[in-house]
Amino acid sequence: MARLSIHHVTTYSYAQPVKFGPHHWMFRPRDTHDLRLLDMKITVQPDPELRWYHDVFGNSIAIARFEAPARELRFESRIELEHYGVELDEFPVDDVAHSLPFVYPTREQPDLARTIERHYPDPEGEVADWARKFLSERGRSRTSDVLGAMTEAIRQDFRYQARDEPGVQTPTETLEMGSGSCRDFAIFFMEAARSLGLAARFVTGYLYDPALDGVTSLEVRGAGTTHAWAQVYLPGAGWIEMDPTNGIVGSTNLFRVGVGRTPEQAMPLRGTFEGNAADYRGMNVQVTVNDITPVPPRRVGANDA
Repeated sequence: MARLSIHHVTTYSYAQPVKFGPHHWMFRPRDTHDLRLLDMKITVQPDPELRWYHDVFGNSIAIARFEAPARELRFESRIELEHYGVELDEFPVDDVAHSLPFVYPTREQPDLARTIERHYPDPEGEVADWARKFLSERGRSRTSDVLGAMTEAIRQDFRYQARDEPGVQTPTETLEMGSGSCRDFAIFFMEAARSLGLAARFVTGYLYDPALDGVTSLEVRGAGTTHAWAQVYLPGAGWIEMDPTNGIVGSTNLFRVGVGRTPEQAMPLRGTFEGNAADYRGMNVQVTVNDITPVPPRRVGANDA
């Protein structure tokens, strides 16, 4: 178990005061058996009227409504949580899902149907062909091996490129360019997994970079801002985290905030303003994640000075 602190600030700037429409803010981590929220403090400037609701996926959403115009809109959250990271090999996958291809149990198919179907055009079958490269030519393929190989291949073979503008590339664009943001890689991975008959969904949240706390680690891509990855559903294991940006399989160093069938359904923050579009000066996002796990007191033995 690790205890972590997350400090997230998103700031919108304008050349002159503008009036703001409602803003939907998704920043509260999802409490589950592997993640427990301990404390949360939020600050929004200018002061809004704030209310909460759960969306269709069970995500906690805050809606901020504003009266006063302003030149700057600032959302800040400070969160402390406990996290129990799990690797893929620790998941007890049912025998039916141990190898590909497999069919989901009848009782689960109605709820998974929209997450299994393809969401983006693939007219030449390029994304599906890419996914099939990871299947064994000698028969059935171990599901965890295929998912792990796909995740690592995106990290190794595609160039990471952070993008501030909204929206995502189509999977065929990501494959053609060989580059993308964490959102683009998540969608590409999801569509590749769906082409193999697997249920997949989009995740938004935070990423911990051990290097920030002086711990030697591999290069972590996407830290310092909000992060996106994918989940795949396997019977017996449930929804498993897959971060193709960093080649992470399992929930180690990943902290879920929201999930959705599409990226639009899991946006960290969305809203509108009334004014001249040219007055918009830009958005700045800063996220800091630190390990604050208490260090057990050192036991003093008889031979200690």
